[in-house]
Amino acid sequence: MARVSSPAPAAVAATLLKIAVLLEAGTAPGAAWRHVGESGDDAARRIHERLDAGSPPVEALEEEAVGGPRGGDAAAAWRQVAAAWEIASTVGAPLAPALRGMALALRDAQEAMDDVRIALAEPAATARLMAWLPLFGLAVGAALGFDTLGVLVSHPLGTVCLVAGIVLLAVARMWTARLVRAAQPPAGVPGMHAELTAIALGGGASVDRARGLVGASGAVTGVDHERATNSVLELSRRAGVPAVELLRATAVQQRHDARTEGRLRASRLGGRLLLPLGVCTLPAFLCLGVAPMLLAVLSTSPLPQLP
Repeated sequence: MARVSSPAPAAVAATLLKIAVLLEAGTAPGAAWRHVGESGDDAARRIHERLDAGSPPVEALEEEAVGGPRGGDAAAAWRQVAAAWEIASTVGAPLAPALRGMALALRDAQEAMDDVRIALAEPAATARLMAWLPLFGLAVGAALGFDTLGVLVSHPLGTVCLVAGIVLLAVARMWTARLVRAAQPPAGVPGMHAELTAIALGGGASVDRARGLVGASGAVTGVDHERATNSVLELSRRAGVPAVELLRATAVQQRHDARTEGRLRASRLGGRLLLPLGVCTLPAFLCLGVAPMLLAVLSTSPLPQLP
């Protein structure tokens, strides 16, 4: 069976959806992991092997987060799946709906991250291209017959231009990298705190116990998400309505807000990248591309003869 790799956490979401469908059809968890693994899903196959070796499901999922071939987003996604499995098992909530909800949350998060990365791709590529501008100017001078490299090495003013150009290029590179890094989406899955709390409450846990289980899972960090969840729980208490659907709606809204904020950061990045371009890259082009040609012309021009 051919294996197709998908971006994390989309690959985790695809695996979970298959497991949820099999569980809804009445398949036992161990058999569900085995069937999905046999269909070509490497992560499911590894998890089934751990289950066969006697590892509890939560431990097998956590080991996948640590020992899986993918790092970063996939590891965090499997850690959150392990937390959801543990919470659902602890409170007696049905596993299939919990896993289906987690899969949809992870898929939404992946789509949001993809949107942001696509929006960031063009300004980031432009910044990388412009970083080569000073070296391109140096090459053009050499192609025109000027000994630009020799001037930069041997002429006192050329050496000053060389050092200044290198320093400016280094500063532009670090500045640009910092701006691109700041525009990247934050780690983690938006809305996960509300999603896990909804799983706990859906199994009949009290609000205090649900908070304790989510906090003890260690899968979610961020005071803002916890504060939003507490606000929804307070609204549910005052209105006298079940909190589960409110929490899931809040999780969806948080993922939508994260996607919108990511697009805004990407749109602002294009303007901010003009700062290192104007302050560092263009002066470096003058130092490494234009100044050496001028110095080469001046050094080769004959001095005027006195009468």
